[in-house]
Amino acid sequence: QVQLVESGGGLVQAGDSLRLSCAASGRDFSGHSMAWFRQAPGRERDFVAAISWSGAVRYTDSTNSVRERFIISRDNAKNTVSLQMNSLKLEDTAVYYCAAEGSEYGRNWLVSQADYHYWGQGTQVTVSS
Repeated sequence: QVQLVESGGGLVQAGDSLRLSCAASGRDFSGHSMAWFRQAPGRERDFVAAISWSGAVRYTDSTNSVRERFIISRDNAKNTVSLQMNSLKLEDTAVYYCAAEGSEYGRNWLVSQADYHYWGQGTQVTVSS
């Protein structure tokens, strides 16, 4: 019934840009926070970016300059969320997951996996030199 389907992943070169998209179906997620997480080989799944129902955004506080290079956005009319990834680095290589908050009209800036109930299947992003 409820599905989050990701697209846009692939193999790119360092410095390139890539846009990931997540199309939700089976439910209107306009009142839910939406987020992107990623998991690199041998690493835990980490928060990347989130956008609330009100449009408030938050990016990871890691030292890989995500805040300066990535942009999360949503289109409530289309029930989609996107992640524009610019100036990609080797360390961006990971499986990227789309997620939706389990409840509606909650707090902004949710960064924990436990806050998200609906998940996409993941899409591979590989950055080469």
